[in-house]
Amino acid sequence: MKMHPHCQGNHIDLRVGASRRDFLYVGMMGGLGLTLPNLLRLQASQAIPDVESFKPIADSIIHIYLPGGMAQHESWDPKPFASPDYRGPYTPIKTSIPGEYVGEKFQKIAKIMNKLTVIRSMTHGEAAHERGTHNMFTGYRPSPAIKFPSFGSVISHEQGSRNNLPPYVAVPNVFAPDQGTGYMSSAYGPFALGSDPADKNFTVRDLLTPKDIDDKRFDRRRSLLSTVDEHFRTVEKADSISAMDSFYQSAYGLISSSQAREAFDLNKETAKLRDEYGRNSAGQRFLLARRLVEAGVRMVSVNFGSWDHHSNIKGSFDRQAPEFDMAFARLITDLEERGMLKRTLVLVSSEFGRTPKINGTNGRDHWPRVFSVAMAGGGVKEGYIHGASDALGGEPDRDAVGPEDLAKTMYRLLGINGEKRIMSDGGRPVDIVNGGRIMNELIA
Repeated sequence: MKMHPHCQGNHIDLRVGASRRDFLYVGMMGGLGLTLPNLLRLQASQAIPDVESFKPIADSIIHIYLPGGMAQHESWDPKPFASPDYRGPYTPIKTSIPGEYVGEKFQKIAKIMNKLTVIRSMTHGEAAHERGTHNMFTGYRPSPAIKFPSFGSVISHEQGSRNNLPPYVAVPNVFAPDQGTGYMSSAYGPFALGSDPADKNFTVRDLLTPKDIDDKRFDRRRSLLSTVDEHFRTVEKADSISAMDSFYQSAYGLISSSQAREAFDLNKETAKLRDEYGRNSAGQRFLLARRLVEAGVRMVSVNFGSWDHHSNIKGSFDRQAPEFDMAFARLITDLEERGMLKRTLVLVSSEFGRTPKINGTNGRDHWPRVFSVAMAGGGVKEGYIHGASDALGGEPDRDAVGPEDLAKTMYRLLGINGEKRIMSDGGRPVDIVNGGRIMNELIA
C-alpha cells in the first residue's frame, strides 16, 4: 500500500486491542461527522458571554412555525361582527380574556388566552412564501447581497450549548433554508431529527451507535480515533485538523451521553400525557420540544401543518386546527405545571396572513399587510393583546409590528443584544437586527 508522504517515517501505533477492522472503522468516522450537523463543534468551546447583552429573562425558546400562512380570521384575530364573506365559515368564540375572541376551532386555546400575548398587527411587504418565511425566521427582509442567519443560528453563536446538547434543534426537519446559518459558519446550524416524533418507530438519526457496537468497542474506537488525530495533529499542525478533532469528540459526546439520548426519548413520558398532547404530529412534536428545552436545548424550531389555504379553508382548518389547538394548549399548561413557563418563551408565527375577503373557491390568498403572532411565557405579559387590525382584518389599525421589532424583542428576552454586530465571512460587520425596537409594552 502506498503511503501518503506525510505518513512516511511516522509510525502510528495501533494500540493493544485495536483490530484492523477497528482501524478501518476510524476511517469511516468521517461519515459520522458528516451525518451529525456541524453545530456539534460548539460542544468543544462554549460561547463567551457578550458584555453588552441584557440579563436574560428566558432561558430558552420554542418557536412553533405554521408554514403556508395561517389565516388571522380563522385563528387569532376573528371578526365576529363582519359580514360572512369577511368573517369566514366559523363563528368566533369567547376567550378567558373578557371581550376577546378566537376562531371557533381554538376551543382549548380560548381557555388559556389569559396566559398569552397576541400581536394582531404584524406586518411586512413580502407576499411570496420564501420571502415571507425569510422575514419571520431572521428578522430581515431578503437581500440579494447577503444571506442572513436564522434566530436559532444567532442564538447558537451567542450562547453556545448546554448539557452536552445541541443549542438549536429543528423538529422534525429543516423545511426551509431560512432556518439555516446564512453568512455564519455551518457550525451554528440546526440539529434535525430526521423523522417525525409521531411515527410509531420514531428514532433520532445519529444518536444510535451501530447495532453490532457495544459500549466497550465504542470506547475503544473513540480511543483509537484520538490516537490517529494526535498523529495527524503532530504532523500537519493544521487548524482544520484541530477543528475536525473537536467535532468528532463532540459527535462521540452526543452519541455516548445518556442525558442527550433521553432528552429525545418520548417513551420517558407517561402515556396519559402523550394522549393529552395528542398522538399526532402536532402533539408529539410539541411534547418533544418541551422535553428538549427542559434538558437544556436553547431553541427548538417546530413546524406543523400546511396553512396555504387558497381554497376550501373550512375543510383544511377542520383537519389541522384541532390538532394544533389541543397540542398548543397542553404545551402551555405543561410548561406552567412544571414551573418552566416563566423561563421558556413560546412563539407561534407564520410567514404572513390571508386576504380579508373569502375568494371564489372559499379560501383566502396571501396577505402580508396584517397578520397575527402569539407568544407565551419567557417574560411576556399574560392576557395581553398588542395592536389591532382594522374592522375587516386587512390592515394594521394601530401599533404595527414589523419582523425586526419581533426579533429584537425576542432576543432581548433571551439576553441577546440585537444591536450587536457579527462579522460575516467577508469581514463585514452585520447587525443581529437592523432597526426595529424592543417592544417593552409586551414585557411583563
